[in-house]
Amino acid sequence: MSSETLKPKKKFAMPHLFWIMMGLLLLTSLLTYVIPAGQFAVDPTTKKIIGTEFNYLGHQTPVSPLATLMLILDGLVSSSNIGWAVLLSGAMIVIIIGTGAIDEFLNWAIYKLKDRNENILISGMFILMVYLGAFGGTDAMIAVVPIGVMFCRKIKLDPICAIGVTTYATLLGFGTGPTKQMITQMLMGVRIYGAFFTMFISMNFFMIIGLFFLLRYVKKIRKDPAKSLMFDEGWRPNAEISVEGEATLIKEVTLSWRTILILTIYMGQFVFLVAYPLITGNSSILLQLMAATAIVVSIVCGFIGKFSFDKLGNEFAKGLSTMAFVAFVIGIAKVMSMVMTNGNILHTIVYSLTLPLMNMPLAVSSMGMTGVISAVNFIIPSASSKAAILVPILKPISDVLGLKPEIAVQAFQYGDGFTNMISPFLAWTVGSCVMAGVPFPKWLKWVVPKVIAFLLISVVIMYILTATGWTAF
Repeated sequence: MSSETLKPKKKFAMPHLFWIMMGLLLLTSLLTYVIPAGQFAVDPTTKKIIGTEFNYLGHQTPVSPLATLMLILDGLVSSSNIGWAVLLSGAMIVIIIGTGAIDEFLNWAIYKLKDRNENILISGMFILMVYLGAFGGTDAMIAVVPIGVMFCRKIKLDPICAIGVTTYATLLGFGTGPTKQMITQMLMGVRIYGAFFTMFISMNFFMIIGLFFLLRYVKKIRKDPAKSLMFDEGWRPNAEISVEGEATLIKEVTLSWRTILILTIYMGQFVFLVAYPLITGNSSILLQLMAATAIVVSIVCGFIGKFSFDKLGNEFAKGLSTMAFVAFVIGIAKVMSMVMTNGNILHTIVYSLTLPLMNMPLAVSSMGMTGVISAVNFIIPSASSKAAILVPILKPISDVLGLKPEIAVQAFQYGDGFTNMISPFLAWTVGSCVMAGVPFPKWLKWVVPKVIAFLLISVVIMYILTATGWTAF
């Protein structure tokens, strides 16, 4: 047998998002040479696009690759407000996590629930994780998976359940939480957190459904352990498994006043940011208010968490650095929008995409938008990156179709919210499987039916929201 035969085949690896964005930038430039230039008519009074009036220019107005590169700085500057809001939010979250408040609250809550009825115990853990995912969810939440593993060993459940009470729950909260579409709302020109109450209700609705699916699986493997997807992987409910250090994962913890205060301040900022425009009727300075609030919360919570001046500064800088690339992606997406606009192909693309939908009900269009974003999310799980890439297209499409921008944001959130659970390109999901010892195909077999159910429910909700003329609240 030759050495070539023994040589393992290279697995396909998704290119880094930097190269994807550079490729899309070059592709956008080349498309200005190919796609016929055209423009919608614009109402001279309102400056809004007249979706029923479109004309081809009759000649190309290409933007060369060199001219595209020269637009990068302009795009980064144009998107700087959104970029800096993202950077400051990232810095704040790193500081909150660094104080240990979330870890302490988790240990306290799980210990308090440990002697309850099994379904109450699982439900309490699940609900806690959904809320943590909704209001503080980042990739760092993968750190709770070992707690879920130990938790499920204690009550003799399989590793699927360990991911179920941690990553499945946190991703459900992360995808449907009322604060998670800030960037999309900013890019779409929608009032930030304007749909907070609607999405809070939506999040809890999906949480109940997600918990039902998990408890149904628990009931099934309690009745017959052989029906566990991990049974043929060697899992047995009565196996004695001892893991070094496991006892330290869940222990009695007294919830400190520092943790209570830090989490109260962190959660309170969202209440403040939602209430401010409702009370004052002024949302024009909300972005500035968010930036100021993020800095104040970072400083106050850092000091409460006993950070020194140097440590607080270092953690803040670390948080900024974690979000710097996201801000760059948002800027590059703005460049793509500028290239398409300067090349007069953006309107042509919108016209071509919306033409088949022009005579369809708006509700059908919003449902279709949810499906498209779900497919894209499978490849690009990052909500902020995806928003930066898609919103320059979605915004004019929703304008032409007559869809309210709030509806477009909701379509984006539902499309972005569920396929994270099955994306092989999301470290949060794949890493959780590794940490819990669950083969990824086994996880897919368990979670894919749930994702399909979530998506079907979400398109029904989109139909209802659109048909009833819902506006953000």
